[in-house]
Amino acid sequence: MEKIILTAEGKKELENRLNVLKNELIPQVVQRIKVAREQGDLSENAEYTSARDEQAKLEGEKQDIENKLKFGEVIASGDKKDYVEVGTKLRYLDMEENEEYEYTIVGTAEADLAKGKISNESPLGKVLMGKKAGDVCTVIAPKGGSYQVKIIEILG
Repeated sequence: MEKIILTAEGKKELENRLNVLKNELIPQVVQRIKVAREQGDLSENAEYTSARDEQAKLEGEKQDIENKLKFGEVIASGDKKDYVEVGTKLRYLDMEENEEYEYTIVGTAEADLAKGKISNESPLGKVLMGKKAGDVCTVIAPKGGSYQVKIIEILG
């Protein structure tokens, strides 16, 4: 299996989600299935079908998280570094848009743009790895073209 990189925070979030799945969500859906079975004919029971579908989805998520935790490697987050690595929070300037952005570099398993977390394997993440404040980097976009970013500050 491919190496999965996690931050300590990301591992904790996965453990919390797994706990919710095992102790709350999956038991609730199992109870819904039980109640739906008691209603009789399962072939036309929409509640039963819906609950089984939800159970399959939750069990898949549970298995995915268990694999990430089993095969994940937590990166050590020691003192603040002066270069970008997994776990680094930074502020950079998109020189084309003249806009500043703040992101944390994380492993692919934790990436969530809405939460300000970009993957170390993304085009931007790859280019930023190992760079220092003040460095200008050229990012090659997946659909072609490129743009430049300047690291303004490494926050932690």
